Amino acid sequence: MSNDLPEPMERALAAARRSLWLSQPNPHVGCVLTSPDGAVIGEGFTQRAGGPHAEIMALRDAAARGHEVAGATAWVTLEPCSHHGRTGPCCDALVAAGVRRVVASLQDPNPVVAGAGFARLRAAGIDVEVGPGAAASRELNIGFVSRMVRGTPWVRAKIAASLDGTTALANGASQWITSAAAREDGHRWRAQACAVLTGIGTVREDDPRLDVRLPDVPRQPQVVVVDSRLETPLDARLFDGGRPVILYAAVDDPARAQALAARGATVVTLPDANGKVDLAAMLLDLGARSINELHVEAGFKLNGSLVRAGLVDEFLVYLAPKLLGSGQGMVQIGELARLDEAVELEFLSAEPVGADLRVLARPPGRAAF
Repeated sequence: MSNDLPEPMERALAAARRSLWLSQPNPHVGCVLTSPDGAVIGEGFTQRAGGPHAEIMALRDAAARGHEVAGATAWVTLEPCSHHGRTGPCCDALVAAGVRRVVASLQDPNPVVAGAGFARLRAAGIDVEVGPGAAASRELNIGFVSRMVRGTPWVRAKIAASLDGTTALANGASQWITSAAAREDGHRWRAQACAVLTGIGTVREDDPRLDVRLPDVPRQPQVVVVDSRLETPLDARLFDGGRPVILYAAVDDPARAQALAARGATVVTLPDANGKVDLAAMLLDLGARSINELHVEAGFKLNGSLVRAGLVDEFLVYLAPKLLGSGQGMVQIGELARLDEAVELEFLSAEPVGADLRVLARPPGRAAF
């Protein structure tokens, strides 16, 4: 975030971050209202889907503080909505409140808004400025922007490994390579995702819950399993807790699908030409199901399949300060004959987390959509 941003926009972006675990599949938006003399009179952030948006929360906050909103400036990290969804248009609420000026970071990429909110505000005589905080707001909403523009979620592959790149010993042992601090940090990233994806191999070997185990988490992500032959055990722990579970299969097995549906699973059959799940079609289907961020916690085989198909947008890698030698690696992409065949990445950050190192990397230009 730029240090030369106006202070109210800095506050609006900070408010937006408070919705990271809450507002999916809606975008993460913050709003700050300032009086004509520049004083903050109200602020808010988008609530659960179906609940009030950031602008409404800020207007309510100003009213609760006893402040008059007429003549105020609204600093908002995304274009105020102009359509009737689960809630009414926020631009109409700002007009009705007598706001004089709106400063927004981004135009809404949702095609049902896409500038219409700004047009409504300008038609009502409100000054509109667009741009301050755009990069930070877009990054905060990279999954929402991805779904609106590409029709698919932002795919983040989380990997925990030793410094020499081993994710499990040859015998499959992998708990725990990284520290408790790294695992807790990983849960924070899991919490902001709409869904967590894994493969049937991980389900069979580890029987993971794939939930967020942090205090006061307002929502749990959905669970997605790539399960070509519908082998997910009916007593798998991922069914615990009543979360939505989507199983992507490559075979049509009505009896097995019915048994899994009785456990709460939605079975989607999407075979490719090789009798496996069509991963690109799966992402399109998940986008249609309003999945913004897909957090992948899978083994090296499924990781490799996603990488080879060019479907991973970002790598979230935790490296432990230890060497484990031969075993299972991070991704199975096959043997390369030349160095220029490598999957090129750019480092976004590298930060210590407890005793471990957290590395965030993307293919070059990946977010340019």
